[in-house]
Amino acid sequence: MRQIDELHLEHPFMGSRMLRDQLNRAGHDVGRRHVGTLMKRMGIEALYRKPGTSKKHPGHKIYPYLLRGLTINRANQVWALDTTYIPMARGFVYLVAVVDWASRKVLAAKVAITLESCYAVDVLQDAFNRYGTPEIVNTDQGSQFTAQDFVKAVEDRGCRLSMDGRGAWRDNVFVERLWKSVKYERVYLHAYDSVNAARQSIMQYFEWYNGSRPHSRLNKKTPDEAYAVLLPTVEHGNLPETEGKQYSDSRPPIQAAAPPTSNPAGPILGAVA
Repeated sequence: MRQIDELHLEHPFMGSRMLRDQLNRAGHDVGRRHVGTLMKRMGIEALYRKPGTSKKHPGHKIYPYLLRGLTINRANQVWALDTTYIPMARGFVYLVAVVDWASRKVLAAKVAITLESCYAVDVLQDAFNRYGTPEIVNTDQGSQFTAQDFVKAVEDRGCRLSMDGRGAWRDNVFVERLWKSVKYERVYLHAYDSVNAARQSIMQYFEWYNGSRPHSRLNKKTPDEAYAVLLPTVEHGNLPETEGKQYSDSRPPIQAAAPPTSNPAGPILGAVA
Protein backbone atom coordinates (compact mmCIF):
# COMPACT_ATOMS: atom_id res chain seq x y z
CA MET A 1 0.00 0.00 0.00
CA ARG A 2 2.83 2.38 0.79
CA GLN A 3 4.23 2.15 -2.74
CA ILE A 4 0.77 2.80 -4.23
CA ASP A 5 0.25 5.80 -1.96
CA GLU A 6 3.63 7.26 -2.88
CA LEU A 7 3.05 6.78 -6.60
CA HIS A 8 -0.45 8.25 -6.41
CA LEU A 9 0.73 11.33 -4.50
CA GLU A 10 3.42 11.96 -7.10
CA HIS A 11 1.25 11.09 -10.12
CA PRO A 12 -2.45 11.54 -9.18
CA PHE A 13 -3.61 10.88 -12.75
CA MET A 14 -2.55 7.22 -12.58
CA GLY A 15 -5.29 4.61 -12.58
CA SER A 16 -5.00 0.96 -11.58
CA ARG A 17 -3.48 -0.14 -14.91
CA MET A 18 -0.72 2.44 -14.89
CA LEU A 19 -0.01 1.90 -11.20
CA ARG A 20 0.25 -1.84 -11.86
CA ASP A 21 2.74 -1.22 -14.66
CA GLN A 22 4.82 1.06 -12.48
CA LEU A 23 4.83 -1.47 -9.62
CA ASN A 24 5.74 -4.31 -12.01
CA ARG A 25 8.68 -2.29 -13.32
CA ALA A 26 9.78 -1.76 -9.72
CA GLY A 27 9.82 -5.53 -9.17
CA HIS A 28 6.44 -5.97 -7.45
CA ASP A 29 4.42 -8.82 -8.99
CA VAL A 30 0.87 -7.50 -8.70
CA GLY A 31 -2.16 -7.48 -10.97
CA ARG A 32 -4.49 -4.64 -11.95
CA ARG A 33 -7.46 -6.01 -10.02
CA HIS A 34 -5.46 -6.25 -6.80
CA VAL A 35 -4.21 -2.69 -7.31
CA GLY A 36 -7.80 -1.55 -7.89
CA THR A 37 -8.92 -3.28 -4.68
CA LEU A 38 -6.14 -1.61 -2.70
CA MET A 39 -7.02 1.79 -4.19
CA LYS A 40 -10.62 1.37 -3.05
CA ARG A 41 -9.49 0.42 0.46
CA MET A 42 -7.27 3.49 0.56
CA GLY A 43 -9.99 5.74 -0.80
CA ILE A 44 -7.99 7.00 -3.78
CA GLU A 45 -8.79 7.21 -7.49
CA ALA A 46 -7.21 8.60 -10.60
CA LEU A 47 -7.58 12.36 -10.93
CA TYR A 48 -8.89 13.21 -14.39
CA ARG A 49 -11.47 15.38 -16.02
CA LYS A 50 -14.88 13.73 -16.26
CA PRO A 51 -16.94 15.61 -18.83
CA GLY A 52 -20.63 15.90 -18.01
CA THR A 53 -22.79 14.78 -20.91
CA SER A 54 -26.21 14.91 -19.19
CA LYS A 55 -26.33 18.39 -17.71
CA LYS A 56 -29.91 19.51 -17.22
CA HIS A 57 -31.03 22.96 -18.39
CA PRO A 58 -33.21 24.59 -15.70
CA GLY A 59 -35.50 26.27 -18.23
CA HIS A 60 -36.21 23.26 -20.44
CA LYS A 61 -39.23 20.99 -20.20
CA ILE A 62 -38.57 17.43 -19.02
CA TYR A 63 -40.70 14.69 -20.59
CA PRO A 64 -41.89 11.57 -18.73
CA TYR A 65 -40.23 8.18 -19.09
CA LEU A 66 -42.51 6.08 -21.30
CA LEU A 67 -40.70 2.74 -21.41
CA ARG A 68 -41.28 1.37 -17.92
CA GLY A 69 -43.28 -1.85 -18.26
CA LEU A 70 -43.38 -1.53 -22.06
CA THR A 71 -42.62 -4.66 -24.13
CA ILE A 72 -40.15 -3.61 -26.80
CA ASN A 73 -39.92 -6.33 -29.43
CA ARG A 74 -40.00 -4.57 -32.80
CA ALA A 75 -37.39 -2.67 -34.77
CA ASN A 76 -38.26 1.04 -35.05
CA GLN A 77 -40.54 0.78 -32.03
CA VAL A 78 -38.14 2.70 -29.77
CA TRP A 79 -34.96 4.55 -30.65
CA ALA A 80 -32.52 5.70 -27.99
CA LEU A 81 -30.20 8.70 -28.27
CA ASP A 82 -27.31 9.26 -25.93
CA THR A 83 -23.99 11.08 -25.71
CA THR A 84 -20.67 10.00 -24.23
CA TYR A 85 -17.19 11.43 -24.19
CA ILE A 86 -14.22 9.96 -26.05
CA PRO A 87 -10.77 10.53 -24.52
CA MET A 88 -7.96 11.48 -26.88
CA ALA A 89 -4.22 11.91 -26.50
CA ARG A 90 -5.02 15.51 -25.61
CA GLY A 91 -8.49 16.42 -24.48
CA PHE A 92 -11.65 14.67 -25.57
CA VAL A 93 -14.54 14.76 -28.03
CA TYR A 94 -18.18 13.77 -27.74
CA LEU A 95 -19.94 10.86 -29.44
CA VAL A 96 -23.70 10.94 -30.02
CA ALA A 97 -25.54 7.94 -31.46
CA VAL A 98 -29.02 6.72 -32.32
CA VAL A 99 -29.65 3.07 -31.44
CA ASP A 100 -32.64 0.88 -32.22
CA TRP A 101 -33.69 -0.47 -28.81
CA ALA A 102 -34.93 -3.92 -29.85
CA SER A 103 -32.08 -4.85 -32.21
CA ARG A 104 -29.22 -2.81 -30.64
CA LYS A 105 -28.38 -1.59 -34.15
CA VAL A 106 -26.49 1.72 -34.33
CA LEU A 107 -28.57 3.65 -36.85
CA ALA A 108 -26.49 6.83 -36.99
CA ALA A 109 -23.62 8.39 -35.07
CA LYS A 110 -21.53 11.51 -35.00
CA VAL A 111 -18.33 12.68 -33.32
CA ALA A 112 -18.52 16.31 -32.24
CA ILE A 113 -16.36 18.75 -30.29
CA THR A 114 -19.22 20.31 -28.31
CA LEU A 115 -22.55 19.30 -26.75
CA GLU A 116 -24.67 21.65 -28.84
CA SER A 117 -28.14 20.35 -29.66
CA CYS A 118 -27.55 20.78 -33.41
CA TYR A 119 -25.40 17.64 -33.41
CA ALA A 120 -28.14 15.60 -31.77
CA VAL A 121 -30.61 16.95 -34.33
CA ASP A 122 -28.26 16.11 -37.20
CA VAL A 123 -27.73 12.51 -36.13
CA LEU A 124 -31.45 12.01 -35.48
CA GLN A 125 -32.37 13.41 -38.91
CA ASP A 126 -29.81 11.11 -40.50
CA ALA A 127 -31.45 8.12 -38.81
CA PHE A 128 -34.90 9.33 -39.95
CA ASN A 129 -33.68 9.61 -43.55
CA ARG A 130 -32.15 6.13 -43.53
CA TYR A 131 -34.56 4.08 -41.45
CA GLY A 132 -37.95 5.82 -41.26
CA THR A 133 -39.76 6.95 -38.11
CA PRO A 134 -39.92 5.21 -34.72
CA GLU A 135 -42.86 5.35 -32.34
CA ILE A 136 -40.82 6.64 -29.38
CA VAL A 137 -37.49 8.46 -29.09
CA ASN A 138 -35.85 8.00 -25.68
CA THR A 139 -33.07 10.22 -24.29
CA ASP A 140 -31.67 11.36 -20.97
CA GLN A 141 -32.35 14.81 -19.53
CA GLY A 142 -29.27 16.44 -21.04
CA SER A 143 -29.72 19.98 -22.29
CA GLN A 144 -28.92 18.94 -25.87
CA PHE A 145 -32.02 16.69 -25.83
CA THR A 146 -34.39 19.10 -24.05
CA ALA A 147 -33.51 22.00 -26.37
CA GLN A 148 -36.39 23.33 -28.46
CA ASP A 149 -34.85 22.43 -31.83
CA PHE A 150 -34.35 18.80 -30.78
CA VAL A 151 -37.84 18.46 -29.31
CA LYS A 152 -39.27 19.97 -32.49
CA ALA A 153 -37.33 17.52 -34.68
CA VAL A 154 -38.86 14.61 -32.73
CA GLU A 155 -42.41 15.94 -32.60
CA ASP A 156 -42.45 17.02 -36.27
CA ARG A 157 -42.08 13.35 -37.21
CA GLY A 158 -44.99 12.35 -34.99
CA CYS A 159 -42.80 10.54 -32.44
CA ARG A 160 -43.34 10.56 -28.70
CA LEU A 161 -40.42 11.81 -26.63
CA SER A 162 -39.39 9.83 -23.54
CA MET A 163 -36.70 10.82 -21.03
CA ASP A 164 -34.82 8.76 -18.45
CA GLY A 165 -35.27 9.61 -14.80
CA ARG A 166 -32.67 12.01 -13.40
CA GLY A 167 -29.53 10.00 -12.69
CA ALA A 168 -31.35 6.75 -13.52
CA TRP A 169 -28.76 5.18 -15.83
CA ARG A 170 -30.61 1.85 -15.62
CA ASP A 171 -33.44 3.38 -17.68
CA ASN A 172 -31.08 3.26 -20.66
CA VAL A 173 -28.69 0.55 -19.57
CA PHE A 174 -28.15 -1.10 -22.95
CA VAL A 175 -26.83 2.17 -24.42
CA GLU A 176 -24.43 2.37 -21.48
CA ARG A 177 -23.29 -1.13 -22.47
CA LEU A 178 -22.75 0.09 -26.03
CA TRP A 179 -20.52 2.88 -24.73
CA LYS A 180 -18.56 0.37 -22.68
CA SER A 181 -18.11 -1.86 -25.73
CA VAL A 182 -16.90 0.89 -28.07
CA LYS A 183 -14.51 2.27 -25.46
CA TYR A 184 -12.97 -1.02 -24.33
CA GLU A 185 -12.96 -2.69 -27.74
CA ARG A 186 -11.76 0.31 -29.75
CA VAL A 187 -11.17 3.70 -28.07
CA TYR A 188 -8.95 2.59 -25.18
CA LEU A 189 -6.70 0.71 -27.62
CA HIS A 190 -5.75 4.00 -29.26
CA ALA A 191 -4.58 7.45 -28.31
CA TYR A 192 -6.27 9.52 -30.99
CA ASP A 193 -4.24 12.56 -31.91
CA SER A 194 -6.95 14.23 -34.01
CA VAL A 195 -10.71 14.46 -34.21
CA ASN A 196 -10.63 12.97 -37.71
CA ALA A 197 -8.67 9.93 -36.50
CA ALA A 198 -11.19 9.36 -33.71
CA ARG A 199 -14.10 9.78 -36.12
CA GLN A 200 -12.78 7.30 -38.69
CA SER A 201 -11.88 4.66 -36.12
CA ILE A 202 -15.20 4.85 -34.25
CA MET A 203 -17.31 4.73 -37.41
CA GLN A 204 -15.33 1.71 -38.56
CA TYR A 205 -16.05 0.06 -35.23
CA PHE A 206 -19.79 0.69 -35.54
CA GLU A 207 -19.82 -0.90 -39.01
CA TRP A 208 -18.18 -3.99 -37.52
CA TYR A 209 -20.45 -3.87 -34.44
CA ASN A 210 -23.60 -3.83 -36.58
CA GLY A 211 -22.56 -6.42 -39.09
CA SER A 212 -20.19 -8.83 -37.38
CA ARG A 213 -20.54 -8.73 -33.59
CA PRO A 214 -23.12 -11.27 -32.30
CA HIS A 215 -25.02 -10.52 -29.06
CA SER A 216 -26.07 -13.07 -26.47
CA ARG A 217 -29.27 -11.09 -25.84
CA LEU A 218 -30.07 -11.35 -29.55
CA ASN A 219 -29.67 -15.16 -29.68
CA LYS A 220 -26.20 -14.70 -31.16
CA LYS A 221 -27.50 -12.57 -34.01
CA THR A 222 -25.71 -9.40 -35.04
CA PRO A 223 -27.64 -6.10 -34.74
CA ASP A 224 -28.06 -6.01 -38.53
CA GLU A 225 -29.56 -9.50 -38.52
CA ALA A 226 -31.81 -8.76 -35.55
CA TYR A 227 -33.01 -5.50 -37.08
CA ALA A 228 -34.02 -7.26 -40.30
CA VAL A 229 -35.90 -9.98 -38.37
CA LEU A 230 -37.64 -7.57 -36.00
CA LEU A 231 -38.68 -5.02 -38.61
CA PRO A 232 -42.51 -5.03 -38.86
CA THR A 233 -44.02 -6.08 -42.17
CA VAL A 234 -45.26 -3.03 -44.05
CA GLU A 235 -46.86 -2.36 -47.37
CA HIS A 236 -44.46 -1.85 -50.27
CA GLY A 237 -43.49 1.76 -50.76
CA ASN A 238 -43.79 2.87 -47.14
CA LEU A 239 -40.12 2.42 -46.31
CA PRO A 240 -37.38 4.83 -47.34
CA GLU A 241 -35.05 3.60 -50.07
CA THR A 242 -32.24 3.05 -47.55
CA GLU A 243 -34.38 1.02 -45.09
CA GLY A 244 -32.51 -1.98 -43.78
CA LYS A 245 -29.10 -1.00 -45.16
CA GLN A 246 -26.06 -1.14 -42.95
CA TYR A 247 -25.06 2.07 -41.21
CA SER A 248 -22.77 4.09 -43.45
CA ASP A 249 -22.35 7.55 -44.88
CA SER A 250 -23.29 8.77 -48.34
CA ARG A 251 -20.34 6.99 -49.92
CA PRO A 252 -20.68 3.53 -51.56
CA PRO A 253 -21.22 0.76 -48.99
CA ILE A 254 -18.16 -0.93 -47.57
CA GLN A 255 -18.06 -4.66 -48.21
CA ALA A 256 -16.24 -5.60 -45.02
CA ALA A 257 -15.16 -3.91 -41.83
CA ALA A 258 -12.19 -4.83 -39.67
CA PRO A 259 -12.68 -6.23 -36.16
CA PRO A 260 -11.65 -3.93 -33.32
CA THR A 261 -7.98 -4.75 -32.93
CA SER A 262 -5.20 -2.55 -31.64
CA ASN A 263 -3.90 -2.40 -35.19
CA PRO A 264 -7.08 -2.41 -37.33
CA ALA A 265 -6.78 -3.48 -40.91
CA GLY A 266 -9.15 -3.10 -43.79
CA PRO A 267 -11.14 -0.14 -45.09
CA ILE A 268 -11.82 2.86 -42.90
CA LEU A 269 -15.40 4.10 -42.98
CA GLY A 270 -16.16 7.78 -43.41
CA ALA A 271 -18.06 9.62 -40.70
CA VAL A 272 -21.37 11.39 -40.92
CA ALA A 273 -20.55 14.96 -41.83
